[in-house]
Amino acid sequence: METFTHAPVLARFGYAVSDPTRASILLALADAPSYPSDLADSLGVSRQSMSNHLTCLRGCGLVVTTADGRRTRYELADARLGHAIRDLLGVVLAVDPACCAPDGTCLA
Repeated sequence: METFTHAPVLARFGYAVSDPTRASILLALADAPSYPSDLADSLGVSRQSMSNHLTCLRGCGLVVTTADGRRTRYELADARLGHAIRDLLGVVLAVDPACCAPDGTCLA
């Protein structure tokens, strides 16, 4: 496992949250650990899609797994990520509607 600091960490975090489903997963895991099937059901995505997103988040170092019998539970890799996510939600951004759609996707 490689450890990154500063700019590479922010770049990986930015990549992870650039997808609305991955951002929703991180928000859910900031509240409590969960299982892939439960996350898929609550977010309305297929289990295959959830698996792919969790693999990405795990590869980015943002989530970790814990074996729980025959199931695997996911949680944030560091509790401070939950605090950081909640802090980011408190930031108010002035967005140019010609540049960004209401769902956060860039139009430019």
